[in-house]
Amino acid sequence: MSKRKLVLVGNGMAGVNVVEHVLKLDRDAYDITIFGKEPHPNYNRILLSSVLAGDTGLEDIVLNSWEWYRENEIQLHTGRAVTRIDTKEKRVYAEGGISAPYDELVLATGSDPFMLPLPGADKEGVIAFRDIKDCETMMETAKQYKKAAVIGGGLLGLEAARGLLNLGMEVQVIHIFDTLMERQLDREAARMLRMELEEQGMQFLMEKQTERILGGKRVTGLHFKDGSSIDADLVVMAVGIKPNVQLAKESGIEINRGVVVDDWMATGVPGIHAVGECAEHRGTVYGLVAPHREQGAVLAKRLCRLETEPYEGSVTATKLKVSGVDVFSAGEFNDGPETRAIRSQDEWKGIYKKVLLRGNRITGGVLFGDTSDSAFLLGCIREGREMTDEIHASLMGTATGGGGSAVREMADDDQVCDCNGISKGEILSAIRERDLTDVEGVKSCTKAGASCGGCKPLVASILEEELGEAFDPAASAKTPVCSCTDLTRDEVVDAIREKGLTMVRETMNVLGWKDPEGCPKCRPAINYYLNMVRPGEAEDDRTSRVVNEQRHANIQNDGTFSVVPRMYGGVTSPAELRRIADAAEKYNVRMVKVTGGQRIDLLGVKKEDLPNIWKDIGMPSGHAYAKGLRTVKTCVGADFCRFGTQDSIGMGIQMEKKFEGLDTPHKVKMAVSACPRNCAESGIKDLGVVGVDGGWEIYVGGNGGVNLRGGDFLCKVKTQEEVLEITGAYLQFYRETAEYWERTSGWLERIGLEAVKKAVVDDCENRKQLLKRVEKALDNYQDPWKADSKDQKTRQTLYEETRV
Repeated sequence: MSKRKLVLVGNGMAGVNVVEHVLKLDRDAYDITIFGKEPHPNYNRILLSSVLAGDTGLEDIVLNSWEWYRENEIQLHTGRAVTRIDTKEKRVYAEGGISAPYDELVLATGSDPFMLPLPGADKEGVIAFRDIKDCETMMETAKQYKKAAVIGGGLLGLEAARGLLNLGMEVQVIHIFDTLMERQLDREAARMLRMELEEQGMQFLMEKQTERILGGKRVTGLHFKDGSSIDADLVVMAVGIKPNVQLAKESGIEINRGVVVDDWMATGVPGIHAVGECAEHRGTVYGLVAPHREQGAVLAKRLCRLETEPYEGSVTATKLKVSGVDVFSAGEFNDGPETRAIRSQDEWKGIYKKVLLRGNRITGGVLFGDTSDSAFLLGCIREGREMTDEIHASLMGTATGGGGSAVREMADDDQVCDCNGISKGEILSAIRERDLTDVEGVKSCTKAGASCGGCKPLVASILEEELGEAFDPAASAKTPVCSCTDLTRDEVVDAIREKGLTMVRETMNVLGWKDPEGCPKCRPAINYYLNMVRPGEAEDDRTSRVVNEQRHANIQNDGTFSVVPRMYGGVTSPAELRRIADAAEKYNVRMVKVTGGQRIDLLGVKKEDLPNIWKDIGMPSGHAYAKGLRTVKTCVGADFCRFGTQDSIGMGIQMEKKFEGLDTPHKVKMAVSACPRNCAESGIKDLGVVGVDGGWEIYVGGNGGVNLRGGDFLCKVKTQEEVLEITGAYLQFYRETAEYWERTSGWLERIGLEAVKKAVVDDCENRKQLLKRVEKALDNYQDPWKADSKDQKTRQTLYEETRV
């Protein structure tokens, strides 16, 4: 019997997924022809952001090679858009005069990016972010231009912005709403996300509506409805997509927002079906991969004339694919009058979890910072499970008795790796059939965790559940510096010591970095580790520092900067105040504000004015932008206070002068109070000193942020010299043992107070060695404001406005 003819219009993920299913179910059922508009084989479109971010290459996101089509005897026409369907003759016509008959036709024409109809939207340099061509355009543009503007603070916009940032561009995200990813995240998760992305150097213009695009032939900037404007060499519109229904419409197939289909993905025209982003099922068009896979499974069975349950819609879930930021959202995520929420928040570790209930049933949730339970949570939402003590303990991280409880609850067909569509069952099969024992093995065999890496913790839990005591958690608990390498912080630091490495690029090259350019997470870390291990020898790579440290000022949401002159111990003089006031007037700063650390902040300074305002102020940098010593806050102390027992001002000034400019894994704030009344808030600083009768008490690991943490008592000493000794040893021990980006509060809880006491207080010889090393690091300090003010080349490179 001759084979029937199956034609697929659209060579994307959704359509080819149907073909893959058909081949598995009955590979002899059809002669298959595929038409694709793009000149590429089938690739994973959701990983374009990873390509742009430099986490993977274009060749790595190809799902089905040219060989695959040949091996399965599929007639593939790439670069050929289908232009007409003759529904009576059952034949499709494509560009180039090609046509093909069909018995069954599947439309998987996907979506087109929505381009805002703004004046100037047709200028060169205004693009969408939808396909490989857009990706390549952005990569090429980044080689010639510096400034990018991304319109849209949703999922795609943020992924595009992250990629452009990785390509070395200055990126501003323009969003019409006041929170990011408002369709997937509640306000708290959105706030934490914005903080994290700002830390990485992304700038945001919120509640801004673009009025027109500026420039001649090529874009030069954006003008907003509030009258303000920004410069831009590249504008990426990431404001949404619209189903591509043109072909269906012209062929007389019913459309609404998308191509209207029933529960078996059939249109109203016999023999024609639709799946993916172009299909509208029960009034809903899905823009995510998981629903398309579910649709494809149903359609493939129908095409193979097998019994199947109807497709009844999907619970959608979203993951952000941005290096170093794990975000997951599914189902309901905003509180309502009929919902109850279970929340867990650890601002210090950057973790936020929220699960929403209706009655007692789980209807949605948001995970930020730790998305290892995302598959389990999604399963609970899809099945509408009732909350139990066990589920609560698993999701909130309070379960005892070993990991894996959430994994145990997962079904075999629950998806673990969204990037590559790998289920728990596929991972279990690989573990059993190939005797796999670690995450890397699973990754190699199944591709789970091979893309964004967000599912690796879950893969480790599946291994633990399957192998029991045979599982070596140490091997899988190993946390690489970032997705650019499999090496941990300790392995990188050891290699720097052993191999005598002194440069960032050299380190990445010698250690086999997957991406030779690194990313914003690993490059600052490597630069710090090099300078920590080899002070004076390592070459400080300024381009590998975060944007604020590159320009020694805090970048603000409008692209201007704020500067904070150093006032040792919070003390200043009339002369300094006059210079600050004169400079504020001369450079038209928007606001003069007293900070929480007893310093003066000048907000709204133009980038090109930075070197001159520093020169006019004539004070050293306050390092308010730095991963280093920020301030030493003091009370007025024994000289003025009736209750003061010690000279807190003098002590604070000594500490600040001694350790200013010292690079640390994260910002460090210190304080000195003259008595236990603690007017300088010494109990919530990274290191706090409290004057008492006969000496000083020292507290460590405090944090005055959202997740308040009181400092732990470290020791009591008698003299100011001893305070400086303990402080120096403590800072150096933190420098040498903390992960980059880790605050002292998290570091202290991780390694324990006793370890710090032993290294810094009890072991005098070790303290002596720590002090020796911190002194060496301090030997290399020079005030960055003074240095940059005098260096004409640096001024031109980093501070003067130029247009390429």
